[in-house]
Amino acid sequence: MLSRTEDLQLLVAVVDSGGFSAAARQMDVPVAKVSRAVQRLEQRLGIPLLNRTTRSVTLTSEGRAYIERVRVGLSALEEAEEAMRLSQVRPSGRLRVDAATPFVLHQLVPLIGAFRDHYPGIELELSASDSIINLLEQRTDVAIRIGGLEDSTLHARLLGRSPLHLVASPHYLERHGVPVSPAALRDHQLLGFLNADSLDRWPVEGLPQEGPNIQAHLRTSSGEVMRQLCLAGEGIACMSRFMIRHDLEKGALVGLMMDRMISPNSREMVQAVYYRNTALSGRIGAFLDFVAPRLRL
Repeated sequence: MLSRTEDLQLLVAVVDSGGFSAAARQMDVPVAKVSRAVQRLEQRLGIPLLNRTTRSVTLTSEGRAYIERVRVGLSALEEAEEAMRLSQVRPSGRLRVDAATPFVLHQLVPLIGAFRDHYPGIELELSASDSIINLLEQRTDVAIRIGGLEDSTLHARLLGRSPLHLVASPHYLERHGVPVSPAALRDHQLLGFLNADSLDRWPVEGLPQEGPNIQAHLRTSSGEVMRQLCLAGEGIACMSRFMIRHDLEKGALVGLMMDRMISPNSREMVQAVYYRNTALSGRIGAFLDFVAPRLRL
């Protein structure tokens, strides 16, 4: 291999932090060492990887293609090394996990007892946030997010997909009737979200798929509150199956227009996101490997 691993790690740090000085601070090395590492890579490859100005550092088109492969290679190397370490020692220490309140309640809480029995050395901290958080600011090690991701600096692991369903309680349908077409939704009480236009775009054939496509009559900022409103017969909601599976099985909620739902949809994705941290990766890997096959999405 022509390029040393350390040089590649420093290049990734420059790209992620936006500059040589920031990368040096992040990696706790002199700026000159970072600069020499990038120069060596460019000389060995015979191509410029970065566009440098006095104010910014950006990837060249060749650099962009190269860095994508570098990330994959470094990640594979770290995972291989970590797997060897984990084969010798059980992970231990604090692990902070964040997820939306419904996911914590309906998916994680039922698994925590078995996880703690399996990994008694991991000190687990669970937080429930119904909005996207900054992992560094909130001192969170791994977050489970529903839907597509925009932050490219985070590592992501797809845990599965949870289909969206339009649902209402039997009591609501007895009083208001069963809508059999998207157009019929206009005559019903619809439950929506506060300050989240993308969540008020229901993936239903026959409804426009740009921007909000429903007129909500009652709004909430919490998915769990929406579930309770729906169970109480206050209207029709669009929710992920992971939080209403038991309600559907018991008949407490009824699925509507199942054949009109658009799938796959980016909102169905359930992903774990985290910053790569060697000291934490054993705990993160243990947690995700344990919960992923046990989730009922």
